[in-house]
Amino acid sequence: MEVPDPAASLDYRQAFELAPVGLVVSRHRTMVDCNRQLCEMFGAEREQLVGQSFRLLYPSADEYERTGARMVPILNASGRYSDNRLMRRIGGRLQGQTFWCHVTGRALNRDAPHEAGIWSFEDLGAQRPSQAELTAREREVAAQLLHGSTSKEIGRALGISHRTVEVYRARLMRKFEAGSTGELVQRLMGG
Repeated sequence: MEVPDPAASLDYRQAFELAPVGLVVSRHRTMVDCNRQLCEMFGAEREQLVGQSFRLLYPSADEYERTGARMVPILNASGRYSDNRLMRRIGGRLQGQTFWCHVTGRALNRDAPHEAGIWSFEDLGAQRPSQAELTAREREVAAQLLHGSTSKEIGRALGISHRTVEVYRARLMRKFEAGSTGELVQRLMGG
């Protein structure tokens, strides 16, 4: 008796559309295709996203540029990249709101990592409320702190000195009225 191949009846387009996380196929940091979950997450219609630069989803052009530059060596080395970052909703009742998002991606060509990729986006907003009053650099330092990185590690990742990181950490601690880095991390996570 022949056993039917379960993959033969699987509709990959439907799986892409109904995935429980936002999915994007990209070329040169432009969204070529995306699923329903991504549209819902960012408050957009598919037509508003397809053909647009990922820049549209970032709180600032500077963050878009720095993140793109930071991920290139990692994508070159492993083909994969993952981080938590603040993103910006572009439509709906929450238009303009920033929210924490876990982003994971894979470059299809390590030698040209932005040439083509597959990206997933998971909304962490309910777990980690964002603070819109933070500067772009403060948001980057905060994201690194949530990974448990030291000032030296954050400095290397962001291309700044560890002393500069300590200045940003102190600012974050004042803004969040935290007495220690542990307390700051807890408050960044919404606890």
